[in-house]
Amino acid sequence: MLSRVANSIYWMSRYLERAENVARFIEVNVNLTLDLGEGPGEQWGPLVAITGDWDAFTKRYAQPTRDRVQRFLIFDLDNPNSIASCLRNARENARTTRESLPAEFWEELNKFYHIIRGTDPDSVSEQPHELLELIKNSRQLLLGIIDSSMSRGEAWHFAQMGQLLERADKTSRILDVKYFILLPSVSDIGSPLDLIQWSALLKSASAFQMYHRSRGRITPKQVVDFLVLDRHFPRSMRFCLNHAEASLSAITGVPVGSGQTPAEKQLSNLGSQFDFTYVDDIIEEGLHEFIDRFQTRLNLVDDAIFETFFAIRPLVGTAAAADHG
Repeated sequence: MLSRVANSIYWMSRYLERAENVARFIEVNVNLTLDLGEGPGEQWGPLVAITGDWDAFTKRYAQPTRDRVQRFLIFDLDNPNSIASCLRNARENARTTRESLPAEFWEELNKFYHIIRGTDPDSVSEQPHELLELIKNSRQLLLGIIDSSMSRGEAWHFAQMGQLLERADKTSRILDVKYFILLPSVSDIGSPLDLIQWSALLKSASAFQMYHRSRGRITPKQVVDFLVLDRHFPRSMRFCLNHAEASLSAITGVPVGSGQTPAEKQLSNLGSQFDFTYVDDIIEEGLHEFIDRFQTRLNLVDDAIFETFFAIRPLVGTAAAADHG
């Protein structure tokens, strides 16, 4: 496979996964606002901080109000990580590799892009639920088309690897929402307020039902264990790393754990750490500290994948720079 094609498919998949997960970040805050009411505790500013776009936001807007944050994260094309920017970049990468993708995939992605592009930001400011659901459902439809219509060759594995690495990063950031936005006082831990917040977090990761089936009662420790270390839930960080490594192995043709390229070494090293990590270790280190260290290591994996496979950056360099800067 040409490096240019692999690069575009990998980043197309990352941009689509990123768009969905930004919608999930917003949904957490919107749902908590409904549960807890409007007020000073709404704290929309940290939602921008955890996406890594705080400096860009403050250059454009004075205060992080609900309307400004939603506009910035959904529609602002000057924000390379907004949903609109991600869809634009995904569509451009897909356009240049249409011969490697199912025709139905391109048609649905193009439709998805034009729906978001044609949506008036003012029309969704107070009631964003319908748009957020459309974003998530459209992304799931695209995943279904890829899963059911694309041969399991190199193109599929590059798409899979991009999706899973992006998802691992964003699951970690969804957990960081709890740290930055919802961090309770000691007296609040275990209270109804605390449980509402952890429930909202699980729902944002589409994890609420599966969590209850496997873990039962909601406790912070069990939620962290489920979203970080669970081997079977497809949005857990461990699951994403394991399956990304499997796709990397399929691309290189070398058994998992035996590869010698920078990408194989970095991803294997990061994934193996989860095999020897327990939730008590994470709690002892501190959830935020663990996530911060994980994101640093994940950036090294991304750099190693670029070094191993790609001779060029993605088609929209500003968005890629946010991941490498």
